[in-house]
Amino acid sequence: MTKTNKIRNTKELALEQREELLRALKARFEKNMHRHKGLEWANVQAKLDANTEKLWSLNEMERTGGEPDVVGHDKKKDEYIFYDCSAESPKGRRSVCYDREGLESRKKHKPENSAIDMATAMGIELLTEEQYRALQKLENFDMKTSSWVQTPPDIRELGGALFCDFRFGHVFVYHNGAESYYAARGFRGSLRV
Repeated sequence: MTKTNKIRNTKELALEQREELLRALKARFEKNMHRHKGLEWANVQAKLDANTEKLWSLNEMERTGGEPDVVGHDKKKDEYIFYDCSAESPKGRRSVCYDREGLESRKKHKPENSAIDMATAMGIELLTEEQYRALQKLENFDMKTSSWVQTPPDIRELGGALFCDFRFGHVFVYHNGAESYYAARGFRGSLRV
């Protein structure tokens, strides 16, 4: 294993990357106070400073175009909740099928990855339908794209997977075969810090 691989496997950011990410997160936080009324950046940053692996995951969200931002605070667990808040489904996470099983079932034209595998590698989770609907109450997202969401086991067992978008002033939930993928469909993630 090379020294470079060791650095990547530790899931820690170089100081310069860390500072750049924190600047971007703080600027987004301050620009979008309607997403997290009553919360203060200093408290969020203190949590981030104490959780370097979570900071790495946020960097992966940022790197793939998710524009993560704080959307809430779980007072019982004292955790800040981040969702991808890019206007459209993150560009670096599109053209992926739902999960590994769906990817493996394709005979031709397999995508490079799946939403579940990417999320797991990034240390995040796909939004649930409920979380997706809550995000849409903050502002409108996915007006041109769509995003895979966590799919209930009974639907997945039958070969299906769910995705959502926002059209005509409403959130729509649809189904597709888990093996399908489209240039305009990616996934949004969540992370608790």
